[in-house]
Amino acid sequence: MDTTDQGQSTNAPAAPPSAPRGIGRDALVGGICGAVVVLMVGASYAAVPFYNWFCRATGFNGTTQVATSAPSSAPLARRISVRFDANVAGGLPWKFEPEKTEIEVAIGEVVTVYYTVTNQAARTTMAQAAYNVTPLTSGAYFQKINCFCFTEQTMAPGETREMPVVFYVDPAITADHENDSLKTITLSYTFYPVRDAAPKPVAAGEPDKPRGNL
Repeated sequence: MDTTDQGQSTNAPAAPPSAPRGIGRDALVGGICGAVVVLMVGASYAAVPFYNWFCRATGFNGTTQVATSAPSSAPLARRISVRFDANVAGGLPWKFEPEKTEIEVAIGEVVTVYYTVTNQAARTTMAQAAYNVTPLTSGAYFQKINCFCFTEQTMAPGETREMPVVFYVDPAITADHENDSLKTITLSYTFYPVRDAAPKPVAAGEPDKPRGNL
């Protein structure tokens, strides 16, 4: 027997075990997929406030604008009709209607109109109004100075309330030729329930009273 061959065979270092193939690539792909999921979730949360900001800034989808003051120039001779629509979402026990269904205003004229709201429930309820105008192209020019829709509304059981809207149609609409033939704008509101107001503990609204004989 050749002892040289035996020595070489005995002393030769063992080959290291081969690493499983594809682990590095799988980890990379998994990391990329995880990052994409995180970005998609973040984008979904950011989309709603961004969309609301975009609508308020541009009047997109009939979103009205918020004005801090009346227009500086006098109202124009051109007049336009404004119709008022009122709706209540399911589950909200309110009666909601405009005091006038339509008025005619001069462009640039500041006008105050009222809606009447009644809580028909035997409990306190809260709601907030969503709103838009049609045609949608008029949203960028419908300016609200004050509106009940800016905040949540809390109504006591059986309460009836007049809620004002102060607005004007921006004279800049006359420079928008897409609205040259515009004769009527419809302002529409829908009240949606927010949550049931938490009942006030009886003891919280009453002064301490002596109980029994001291």
